[in-house]
Amino acid sequence: MTLTGFLAYSAALGIAAAIPGPGITALVARALGSGFRSSLAMSFGLMVGDITYLTAVVLGLAFVAQSFGMVFLAIKWLGVAYLAFLGWRFWNNGITPETVEARKGKSGLLSSFGAGLTVTLGNPKTMIFYLAITPTIVDLKTITLADYGILLALAVVVLLVVLVPYLALAAKARWFLKSPRALKALNRTAAGFMVGAAAAIAARQ
Repeated sequence: MTLTGFLAYSAALGIAAAIPGPGITALVARALGSGFRSSLAMSFGLMVGDITYLTAVVLGLAFVAQSFGMVFLAIKWLGVAYLAFLGWRFWNNGITPETVEARKGKSGLLSSFGAGLTVTLGNPKTMIFYLAITPTIVDLKTITLADYGILLALAVVVLLVVLVPYLALAAKARWFLKSPRALKALNRTAAGFMVGAAAAIAARQ
């Protein structure tokens, strides 16, 4: 691959990652409820999901999406179920001043990582980027092992640059959300985004 190809891939990935979607919404919600450390673990899960798709594409497994569509369909509905559950939880319980710190302690790093991975693997935006857009940017016929390593490194760096500011700002903002009215509005808004994202994924063919 050429430098131009690597730059084009980085730019496309950065734009796709920065566009708010299920991953960003879940990450911000986790940061608000559980703090920076837990949301950072979730961001690593999001990155591993991206790397999984990148690896599949590089290995020439894009045909799996066509030949074994039921696998991707199952992943899609797992993502829908997770987002719908998260929306329901925010609507009914959400974040309160009394439980913010408690939830930070109860939210395990492994569960946060798993949540990020699940959201990414079930996110149609991620699927579309890696299975449809990436092959038009990266010449999969001539890619080498070294090129693959560079693409992995670029994916990690680009996603960190995009995701960390989101979760850092959200984690810091949570300290200012002491008003029950503000928290209720936040919880209902987050629930709406979660359910809306789940509906959008479910409706996508």
